[in-house]
Amino acid sequence: MKHKLLLACFLLIGSGVMAQSAYKWKTATSGGYTYKYVTNDPTKSRFYTLKNGLTVILSQNAKEPTIEFRMAVRAGSNTDPRNATGLAHYLEHLLFKGTDKFGTMDFAKEKPLLDKIDSLYERYNKTTDPAKRKEIYAEIDKTSGQASNFSIANEYDKMMKAIGGQSTNAHTWYEETVYNEDFPANATDKFLALQAERFRNPIFRIFHTELEAVYEEKNRGLDNDSWKLNEKMFELLFPTHNYGQQTTIGSIEHLKNPSLVEIRNYYNKYYVPNNMAVVLAGDFNPDEMIGKVDQSFAFMQAKPVSQYKPAPEKPLTNIQKVDVYGPSAESVELNYRGYAQNTRQTMMLDLISSILSNGKAGLLDINLNKQQKVLRSGASYQQMKDYGVFSLTAQPKEGQSLEQAQQLLLDQIALLKSGNWDERLIKATVANSKLGLLQAFDNNGYRVESATNEFILNRGVNWDKSLSGPDQMAKISKQQVTGFAKQFFGDNYVAGFKHKGEDKNTLKVEKPAITPVNTNAGETSDFTKNLLAAPVKPIAPKFLDYKKDLNFGKVGIADVIAVQNRDNSIFRMSYRFDMGAWNYKLQPYAAQYLTFLATDKYTAEQISKEFYNIACSYSFNVGNEVATISISGLQENFDKAVSLVEHILANCKPNETALAELKSRILKSRENNKLNKGAILNGLMSYAQYGQDNPSNYTLSNDEVKAITSEQLLYILHNINNYKHTITYYGPQTLSTFTTSIARLHKLPAEFTPIAPAKEFTYTNNTSNQVYFADYDMVQSEIRWIRNGGVYDPTLAAKVNLFNSYFGGGMGSIVFQTIRESKALAYSTFAVYSSPDKKEKEYAMIAYVGSQADKMNDAVAGMNELLNDLPRADKSFEASKDNALNAIETSRISKDDIIGSYFANQKLGIDHDSRIDEYNGLKSLTFDDINAFHRTNVSGKPYNYCIVASEKKVKLEDMQKFGTVHKLTLEQIFGY
Repeated sequence: MKHKLLLACFLLIGSGVMAQSAYKWKTATSGGYTYKYVTNDPTKSRFYTLKNGLTVILSQNAKEPTIEFRMAVRAGSNTDPRNATGLAHYLEHLLFKGTDKFGTMDFAKEKPLLDKIDSLYERYNKTTDPAKRKEIYAEIDKTSGQASNFSIANEYDKMMKAIGGQSTNAHTWYEETVYNEDFPANATDKFLALQAERFRNPIFRIFHTELEAVYEEKNRGLDNDSWKLNEKMFELLFPTHNYGQQTTIGSIEHLKNPSLVEIRNYYNKYYVPNNMAVVLAGDFNPDEMIGKVDQSFAFMQAKPVSQYKPAPEKPLTNIQKVDVYGPSAESVELNYRGYAQNTRQTMMLDLISSILSNGKAGLLDINLNKQQKVLRSGASYQQMKDYGVFSLTAQPKEGQSLEQAQQLLLDQIALLKSGNWDERLIKATVANSKLGLLQAFDNNGYRVESATNEFILNRGVNWDKSLSGPDQMAKISKQQVTGFAKQFFGDNYVAGFKHKGEDKNTLKVEKPAITPVNTNAGETSDFTKNLLAAPVKPIAPKFLDYKKDLNFGKVGIADVIAVQNRDNSIFRMSYRFDMGAWNYKLQPYAAQYLTFLATDKYTAEQISKEFYNIACSYSFNVGNEVATISISGLQENFDKAVSLVEHILANCKPNETALAELKSRILKSRENNKLNKGAILNGLMSYAQYGQDNPSNYTLSNDEVKAITSEQLLYILHNINNYKHTITYYGPQTLSTFTTSIARLHKLPAEFTPIAPAKEFTYTNNTSNQVYFADYDMVQSEIRWIRNGGVYDPTLAAKVNLFNSYFGGGMGSIVFQTIRESKALAYSTFAVYSSPDKKEKEYAMIAYVGSQADKMNDAVAGMNELLNDLPRADKSFEASKDNALNAIETSRISKDDIIGSYFANQKLGIDHDSRIDEYNGLKSLTFDDINAFHRTNVSGKPYNYCIVASEKKVKLEDMQKFGTVHKLTLEQIFGY
């Protein structure tokens, strides 16, 4: 959710690209409908209000034959009843279960059983005696099994898959529930018919297994230290408001006592057209689309809606402290309560967040991160409807206390208040925001997210003010910022201290006894049959022809690959080296060191400020096999940006103090990696795939890190351009103009220095099951299966694609339906036959279940059944095949992604767009082909089980049933 909030704030401060006076509301009529729009809006959004009160926001963008969709409801956890928190989130899950027309084979027979389940939950909700509750739940479980004889699990997802949807999802937050999809433009009629039916009369079926999935979601949150810290801090920031008094996912007490009657009442109260918006962006005629949307949702009837109206919070007048314990790395966060949306104070806090932290030249960037006074730090402003939250965060470096890190953050606030900062930061922030929006508004997903957020916060009436935000911000003076900061930042914050240690208060939602329900995956409702039978005008795929779509040239001895940007003045270029950490272990450390180095002309701080002031960026990224120096920005600043990068690489000077701090930070980061369960699981996977000598632990030892010298790292930096590299360019210049420019700026040797051969790793070849286990203090267990599948074969591309779609990709897949929908064994699960990115590498069969530790045995057994025996569901297979074909037909690779596609295929030994072969191969595939693929590559094979869990909660003897157990130390996993 944090990403969404930052997106909203970015819109507020970054959307305007014209003078303020250019953004004015106008009214127009077209296609028989009246709408409002804002002049000079780069998204050309139209805002309609239909007769029943439904808001419709349309943004036409015909660059790809696809459409992004959001159905937004202005109701979330704020409007949950106090005695039933988590209700809005429950409802979100249930909107995927179908109606009386789909998701069922015989609703007349199903309904009495569903009604009985409703009444049983009401009894269960009001019963406190444990024995009686157990008895009632057993009846719920039994009746749910009977009802499942008539239900069709995930029929909604199968329809979306069949019409070409690629991103079915939804989320609930404080004041919103939003359902998101994308679909091919030629499937508009089918899509709208499905969405209209979906919201017409949702039926809450297959509830108790879905409830268990929510339990699992809650338990996963209990294993997330940052989630726990955020919840505790919000309780103090908002002692009255529901932002702090009830969580989106709900309390454990309320999760254990759901009421389907309350959920239905909530739906009837808030899911009404005058409280909802349909938002669409993509390839459509808006005059035609509005008529179709109106016709589809005309059945909805407006009702009075009472929104959440909290009492105002009293001002915070003292510093409050929160201490949270857990196994992850320590951190400190300072939270200040902000203001309501769309206020001048909100704009000021958005600006201040960038003055403090913008990734380049903010006070935290320069004074803390650049000087390595902490491991990392940042600032952000998150905006909700009634209040915002201004956050400062830091991870302490080695030997530093949380209190010391806190004081360093406060020191930057003091600098801000004193006015001891460069006023040019305001102008640069505006320029960088405008640059970002040039790219962002080209994306349909960003368009619908921005418009949806506008609707949720203020029904879209302030779109003009949002668009003019940066121009307003540009008028703010340094004196106004310092004056505001003096008033806002005081002893009025909550300090959250995340300590490393055991959380003795950790609870979990206990699992009830659940009998697997029938999914009836092979059945299809009449509604679905009729919907999918309707003909559509096909969309022809567009494949790349690298000889035509790319421009190939030379600069000296370096190859140049370019694509001309005909849309705007943005450029992105790179020097791409076919070498990385597997060639030179020191190279990643040289790239990190570069950030802190000065030259004979600039300090390290001045370099960061220079780039920020001209709204350009550069980075040096080192992967295992490829290193890239990237430069981007506006073409008018191309020469400045490239010249500065060339100057830095050629003239950077040693800084022994910075190197010493860098080594210390590297060692501290390594210790933190050992506290990260995701990093541990990835390390286990690498160990299982390659053995003791593997990519995860192929790194310098701690002693080798301590021995690194400036001379070693500077040699790499000063000589980097002497190694073979390809120059890529996406920008407004023609190839000839670009090559002339770059030849003048980028000095090349007469011949390239030979590159050291890359480290090679040997794949394991297991003949029996092995278990790789790492102990971690957590409620859940994380289990991954992996086995190597042989060297890359381009002729398998279509089969691999279709197998993944059918077997383990998305909510309509066999794995998801069985593990989550039928057996309620996990909130998160998937399985994929992973293709390598290089022709010399091997495939890997990977499966995953994240479940409660006490469900691990059942989860493993459930996944193993699927790995050994592929269930047949013909309708699901056809939907998967249609989806795979649709994805290729509607995908459009453009801009510098064309260059990326070229390099990706080159690594696989393919000299053309590989989608051509994949698309042609998909057409003739049958279930028998995929079943044969499963038998050959997946079924009956030995697997490596990678398990991260608490040894207090999982038993060694249970793991021994899976295979030979190897408990790995963190040093074995990480190599240090």
